Amino acid sequence: MILLVIDTQKGITDGRLYNFELLKANIKTLISVARRNHVEVVYVRHDDGPGTGFSVGDDEFEIFEEFAPEGRERIFDKTVNSAFDDSTGLVEYLMEKREKQIMTVGLQTNFCIDATIKSGFEHGYRMIVPENTNSTFDNEYMKKNICYHYYNDYIWPGRYAECISMEAAVELLERQGRKE
Repeated sequence: MILLVIDTQKGITDGRLYNFELLKANIKTLISVARRNHVEVVYVRHDDGPGTGFSVGDDEFEIFEEFAPEGRERIFDKTVNSAFDDSTGLVEYLMEKREKQIMTVGLQTNFCIDATIKSGFEHGYRMIVPENTNSTFDNEYMKKNICYHYYNDYIWPGRYAECISMEAAVELLERQGRKE
């Protein structure tokens, strides 16, 4: 299993997100538990391209300080919504490691998280989504709380991902550590 932390970048990891403080606490908990149990933490960043303010070299592009990678933790960059797009190299990396279980957290629920979960499912990965570990902003079509529940409670479970409690997620990471 890996813990995949998607697009938790400085430019969008802030109080505009649904349940921001709970999201932040839960992601920090899972990163800590994963590291303590020798479960690899892998990061993905979204690059909107030069001149956007959200690209390589821009402060907003960097990973939110409270979730920052440590040591040799891998970072993959993408220019499309799915972390599993061929351009990222993530699929090849996971194939080399023979990894098939992906615990997914990050931003934004209705964009890169949704695309990554569906693409991961299509690639044959067991996609696991802990509660309150993904979020999004309000948009002109849907409020952020409705959007969160639409995907986490209706679209993904039983179709594309296992949506589990935080307690179950922590136990899963701890069990993985005991297998090592």
